Amino acid sequence: MNHLAEAWVQAWNNHDLDAIMEHYADDIVFYSPFIKRINNDPSGRITGKAALRAYFERALVAYPELHFDLYHVLESVDSVTLYYQSVGNRLAAEMMVVDGNGKVKEVRAHYKEQ
Repeated sequence: MNHLAEAWVQAWNNHDLDAIMEHYADDIVFYSPFIKRINNDPSGRITGKAALRAYFERALVAYPELHFDLYHVLESVDSVTLYYQSVGNRLAAEMMVVDGNGKVKEVRAHYKEQ
């Protein structure tokens, strides 16, 4: 799972949307408080790879200085949690459930309020 974490952070730090999207399954379900802001969606949820790509495109425009510093990778059964410094120096933890093909099928993103 360390390889997934390192490749994921590198893709984000390079602002390489195609490389970012390679990590996600077609039926991804993604939860984040940033969805509420960027998509103006009170559910904070996105379903499907196409919708997630559109959200990430908007996020990369909204945060052109985006850079992640990975602190820890926490592994479990069919999941991993990445603990890192995110946008605006926020601490973040993303719990990612991984399918049998090594693709992320669910994400729960958490951020420390500033």
